[in-house]
Amino acid sequence: MDIKEFNKDELETWLTEQGQKPFRARQILKWLYQKQVDTFEDMSDVSVALRQMLAQNFAIQRLRCTQQTPATDGTEKYLFTLADGRRIESVFIPSEKRRTLCVSSQAGCAMGCQFCATAQVRPVRDLTAGEMVSQIWEVQQRRPPQDAITNVVFMGMGEPLANYEQLVKALAILTQAWGFDFAPRRVTVSTVGLVPAMQRLLQDTNVNLTVSLTATTDTLRDELMPINRRYPLAVLFEACRTLPIAPRKRITFAYTMFDGVNDRDADARRLVALLHGLRAKIN
Repeated sequence: MDIKEFNKDELETWLTEQGQKPFRARQILKWLYQKQVDTFEDMSDVSVALRQMLAQNFAIQRLRCTQQTPATDGTEKYLFTLADGRRIESVFIPSEKRRTLCVSSQAGCAMGCQFCATAQVRPVRDLTAGEMVSQIWEVQQRRPPQDAITNVVFMGMGEPLANYEQLVKALAILTQAWGFDFAPRRVTVSTVGLVPAMQRLLQDTNVNLTVSLTATTDTLRDELMPINRRYPLAVLFEACRTLPIAPRKRITFAYTMFDGVNDRDADARRLVALLHGLRAKIN
């Protein structure tokens, strides 16, 4: 089993069952995520006996990078192959102040958005927490120290909130001091609008939320994003107005523009009306 599937509590439990001190879990996980070792033998302040025990029971599994495609603006796309042969994508996006990695939460997606190629990938499989954090781990290995990842967004393949338990486990590994130790404000989860899970996410975590909107009428959003038939705009925005958002945070609404479809003056005016009174920004 990949040790990246374990959070600190789970690893502490396993260590205790083996007669080891639970504080070793923090030590092991810091080697894994902050020093980025790829073998237990490199964990030099862990006893030889424990390193051997870890090697007998776990692996530090690697995603296979099948293709790495750079763009002229510094963006790089990574195509990873999972252990079962399924493929996922991650994208490194540099800017003046940050270096963001966009990661996948599923192989494929069941949400059926008409403008998204991932919706055509079948069958859909949830990624494990280990497969999610391995994307960050692998890309960090390939970046020079001065070009290290500063922000993570769950906006790649899949609907993150449809894979809730594994997502939250991955978020803990990303943001805890024993894991990657990213500040929660540097981690964002994007959703098409799974209303109950949106509310749960902001109760369970302190990360940022982005809602993919793309249309300002139910008729058009029903067509572009079938989830709207389940959670229409009135329900979605009522939920957004009651979300437990921290005082200095905002919800981001992602709006993909299509020529002559959702980019007219009337769309802009309806968008302003929908966002009235919300602490929000538009991407």
